[in-house]
Amino acid sequence: MNNSQAIQLLKQLIAIPSLSREELAKADFLQHYMQHTLGWKVERVGNNLIAYAFGYDQTKPTLLLNSHIDTVKPRDSWTKDPFAAQQDGDCIYGLGANDAHASVVSLMAAFDELRQTNQGYNLILGISCEEEVSGKNGVELLLQHLPKIDLAVVGEPTGLEMAIAEKGLMVVDCVAHGKAGHAARNEGVNALYKALDDINWCRNYQFEKVSPMLGEVKMTVTMIEAGSLHNVIPDQCKFTADIRLTECYTHQEVLDIMKQHMGASLAPRSMRLTASGIPTSHPIVQRHLSMKRGVFGSSTMSDQALMPFLSVKVGPGDSARSHSADEYIMTHEVEDAIAYYVQLLDGLHL
Repeated sequence: MNNSQAIQLLKQLIAIPSLSREELAKADFLQHYMQHTLGWKVERVGNNLIAYAFGYDQTKPTLLLNSHIDTVKPRDSWTKDPFAAQQDGDCIYGLGANDAHASVVSLMAAFDELRQTNQGYNLILGISCEEEVSGKNGVELLLQHLPKIDLAVVGEPTGLEMAIAEKGLMVVDCVAHGKAGHAARNEGVNALYKALDDINWCRNYQFEKVSPMLGEVKMTVTMIEAGSLHNVIPDQCKFTADIRLTECYTHQEVLDIMKQHMGASLAPRSMRLTASGIPTSHPIVQRHLSMKRGVFGSSTMSDQALMPFLSVKVGPGDSARSHSADEYIMTHEVEDAIAYYVQLLDGLHL
């Protein structure tokens, strides 16, 4: 799979809509392409695809290459057809071009080259769905069908800089309780006012432990709902807190701190999206650094949050283009990524 084939495949992928949980057509196309154009043996798990480079040797460590085929919905402000894969010079415009179809085709091309070699590790390519919604039928389902993984390379737009840490997520639905009464009289207990105390605490609280790579845990109240009539004291106020965790705290530890300081009842939607990190001494990080490329801690979340093993996040493109109107990728970014992945992984000792 050469560079021109990768670029052509990128355009074909853009042309097939694949909103999260609606990836069937793209998964079908990509499975057929892998099997009939590239000659790979492919396993299908829902809308996830799995390919092994050299078979499987249980005496070797296993490296997983992963990226996703789903996209968010196109914004109304698009000025181009999000599914036309329009090319203008070095730019290819299209929904998912940057996030993360460029990573998908770059990882596929590198995998295709590496599968012709002998490596000291098992190499698996896992293309997943539902990443944008952290769905249970995406990488979480895919991993149930894989052997023990020792390391993953997750393809996301990072400008080929390597994220060696990534924040996790916990969304907490909060309910402050009061007592209804007439607004004209001094009666009732205003749940909205009680909620304001909790919201103010969320706004100002600083978690004690700070991550060297990810900084502080970030807690933000993003939604609020209270009252139904202007003249009735609300007996309930609902609000939602978005918490971006670091490796310094577990979900339960953060929740316990919140319960100690807040009067509202708290219900986390999920405690499965964890923070991740890998030591700078790890061979893959050292190989990356030897290539004169930088490392960073990522505040944006990927499928790393669902991987209970060491992982890094690195791929072509720019995170700032993701989920934006007129999303694009540069052809040279894809070509550079293919060469980068091969250089990063060829001869790597895990």
